[in-house]
Amino acid sequence: MPQLDTSTWLTMILSMFLVLFIVLQLKISKHDFYYNPKLTTTKTPKQDTPWETKWTKIYLPLSLPL
Repeated sequence: MPQLDTSTWLTMILSMFLVLFIVLQLKISKHDFYYNPKLTTTKTPKQDTPWETKWTKIYLPLSLPL
């Protein structure tokens, strides 16, 4: 059986990492990032409902007497 030649493995692995790094850098550089996003406050309008000032009791079906 012939011996496995491992002399070029280091070169192949290092070149693979280099190519992967370059490809990822190129992909990331294509994106547009917003540097200073504006903060917007969302205000919900206040709705006046008649039951806000009154106390109401909620009856659950399981809490009713038998």
